[in-house]
Amino acid sequence: MGWKCVERFTHTSHFSILQPSLPPYYAASASKNKNVAFTLKSKLDDEYEPLLKSALNAASLRLQETHQSEPLFVDPYAGCFVPPRTRLDLMKTSESDHYCLATKFIDDKLIHTANNIDGLKQVVLLTDGMDTRPYRLSWGSSTIIFDISPETTFQIAAQKLQDVGAKIPRGCLFFHVPLESSDIQKSLCSKGFNGSRPSVWAVQGLPLMNLANFENILFAVSSLAAKGSIFVGEIPAWFAETEIELKLSTQKWMEKLFSGHGLRVDLISYSEVARSLGRELTPGDYRNILFVAEQLRFSDDQMETWRREFQRVEEEGDEQGFEEL
Repeated sequence: MGWKCVERFTHTSHFSILQPSLPPYYAASASKNKNVAFTLKSKLDDEYEPLLKSALNAASLRLQETHQSEPLFVDPYAGCFVPPRTRLDLMKTSESDHYCLATKFIDDKLIHTANNIDGLKQVVLLTDGMDTRPYRLSWGSSTIIFDISPETTFQIAAQKLQDVGAKIPRGCLFFHVPLESSDIQKSLCSKGFNGSRPSVWAVQGLPLMNLANFENILFAVSSLAAKGSIFVGEIPAWFAETEIELKLSTQKWMEKLFSGHGLRVDLISYSEVARSLGRELTPGDYRNILFVAEQLRFSDDQMETWRREFQRVEEEGDEQGFEEL
């Protein structure tokens, strides 16, 4: 099952032009004084594809947050993805505020969940191809990270990360699964994903054309994730608008969508996240929904294990009965 990449995706509508950011060596040494004159003025070349533009936009927002005097997180690699000679505006906008709060929330949920998994830890990231979480988060040993994202964007990002010496934490493994793969589930399993083990999944920035594409993701999570696994992330709010005729609230619509795939979902308020972090949320329209969901069903691998065990018990019972005769 492949998930089609298209030009309508989570963050494209917020910036009509994307700006290159500072290289990481500059980002690490630059002053975080709020008075530093950074402004986003330069335009991207026409050669950039829409998917790449969206990924660069997100990287620019992470770089802006990194330069704040009290950042929610530090992304030392965001600046390596786009050409230098860029000036960043540190003034908060609704888009940057919401996106960075969501990024912080997802970061914390990933690390907290993974660290509470005994033994092998499995993390599946559904991204725009320039997600730096595999490199910048403190993953515990025995963590396997899978990145599902557009192939071209990922390869561009991987080369730039290699050029600046980015490394996966010691004791961890990292695998990429192209979003264009004909069978995502098979590709994940071929790279070592084990549906009998707990996992944590996150989606942010993944390019999707419509609700059906996201339902394909839910189907994959439902099939692959062991019972109790966690799925966290952001999805475009316009998904809900496609079902507006149902006259359901966003909460009810999300519950119906996720429960159909065996997942219990909670919507997360951006304002509550901001309050918990001691921040004030910049007002404005932000067209995403933040959520956390839990897998309530057994995965296909768990069901297959149960089926084999049941068959073994039955066969042993038949053999014992034959011997008694």
